[in-house]
Amino acid sequence: MSTPSSNFIHDIIDTDLASGKHTEVVTRFPPEPNGYLHIGHAKAICLDFGTALKYGGRCHLRFDDTNPTAEDTEYVEAIENDVRWLGFDWGKHLYWASDYFDRMYECAVELIKLGKAYVCDLSVDAFKEYRGVPHLPGKEPAGRSRSIEENLDLFERMKNGEFADGTYVLRARIDMNSPNLHMRDPAIYRIKHASHHNTGDKWCLYPMYDFAHCLEDSIEGVTHSMCTLEFEVHRPLYDWILETLGLYQPRQYEFARLNLTYTIMSKRKLLELVKENLVNGWDDPRMPTLCGMRRRGYTPEAIRAFCTEIGVTKTESLTDVALLEHHVRNDLNEIAPRRMAVLDPLKVVITSYPEVQTEEFELPNHPNKPEMGVRTVPFAREIYIEREDFMEEPAKKFFRLAPGTEVRLRGAYLITCTEVIKDANGNIMELHCSHDPESRGGNAPDGRKVKGTIHWVAAQYGVEAEVRLYDRLLTSENPAAEEGDFKEYLNPDSLKVITGIVEPGLATAKAGDKFQFERIGYFCADLDTSANKPVFNRTVGLREAASK
Repeated sequence: MSTPSSNFIHDIIDTDLASGKHTEVVTRFPPEPNGYLHIGHAKAICLDFGTALKYGGRCHLRFDDTNPTAEDTEYVEAIENDVRWLGFDWGKHLYWASDYFDRMYECAVELIKLGKAYVCDLSVDAFKEYRGVPHLPGKEPAGRSRSIEENLDLFERMKNGEFADGTYVLRARIDMNSPNLHMRDPAIYRIKHASHHNTGDKWCLYPMYDFAHCLEDSIEGVTHSMCTLEFEVHRPLYDWILETLGLYQPRQYEFARLNLTYTIMSKRKLLELVKENLVNGWDDPRMPTLCGMRRRGYTPEAIRAFCTEIGVTKTESLTDVALLEHHVRNDLNEIAPRRMAVLDPLKVVITSYPEVQTEEFELPNHPNKPEMGVRTVPFAREIYIEREDFMEEPAKKFFRLAPGTEVRLRGAYLITCTEVIKDANGNIMELHCSHDPESRGGNAPDGRKVKGTIHWVAAQYGVEAEVRLYDRLLTSENPAAEEGDFKEYLNPDSLKVITGIVEPGLATAKAGDKFQFERIGYFCADLDTSANKPVFNRTVGLREAASK
């Protein structure tokens, strides 16, 4: 794996190591197990794990499982699979926020004893009113004046399950006049009578993310805690908690999150799509989830190359999804074996070819990589070509098949169209052609030049396949900036399913196998067997496409 490019965080690490502030680098990737990872998480994964690799350190995979009502072991397994698929490994360093629940509770008790936390009975909405707005001071809740003894008693009773959800929360006692709303006595514990996937029914009191996260980093000895820019305003709270408790204090660094055109990066919104059956699950190839991209045929190498190119900065921007597709295309161009498939079949009868004869032609699996070997493809009198490869009245510079013109069938023969067969409505039903029997392999024996080369599949031996043509899920270039429901911008043409004819070797393709369908694009064999025929998902076209 290539070394990640340098960035402002790496410049800081270089300084820290040179000064002796740190002797090793410890990072962490801390997902919440409440959904599947998407391409935005890939940027964080590449930064967190890539940084540790670059400096010979370690990166922890830590699940921030502080909200049992939203978490599921399904998500845990999916996250682990995705991180490994991207090419990273946490080794023995797998951790859970719930590993530290006892320690976190002790820290909360210590804050109460220091007079730095209190039990509050205001509702969420009421406290928002007390908290106020940044340019005006807030109001102190009545509970702020409770004695340490009262707070300790109430907090223990909260832990013991005496109160209903929402009755009380524990708040940090900081500054109700702070211009940073996150420092105006934020909640650090709430009552939640819910069974936890890791701790069972031991707790009915769970820490808030901001309280748990800094403690996890401190306990694990993280040296550089990296997160996206929206957490920049949370950093003073991160530092306050650790400073107040006198604990080891990692430094938090913020970077700009990934924003992609025509893409939503909200797990909540992605969950809406899944629950409302607007997509076919989390791994629908139209989804920006890593499992969806994997199913579509994206490669981890392409995603890592994309993350390297966009870099790590503190400036928010909107990245063109075409750049990601560019890296996918570049990677598949190198590794994908070539195959022939006809997606809009037009029958061609080669009248000069013997009716009962069959030949086999040897075609390279990759035009520039002989080490990838060859395959044999059957040829017979009747074949299919793409309908768009024929034009009855050819336009200028149309070098494919037309009446009286000669083209090359890839690796087979030169053929010339002699007759166009139509139905009663004038629709073209099939073509009759002659072939040059001396041009076996597609080369003219007299050296004449033939400009056009088209792909084909023998009608007798071709295999029907379901081909799923995916387009962008959303029609808005920047859906996050749109007003109203983002689902209003769902692309009705994001999936088109057709039946194509593919060369017979593709009948045994395994799920995840990737191919270039010659002259069409890159496709990936799908795991879906409900179609009772091979299924291929279009990954990306052969050429760069405009975003709009």
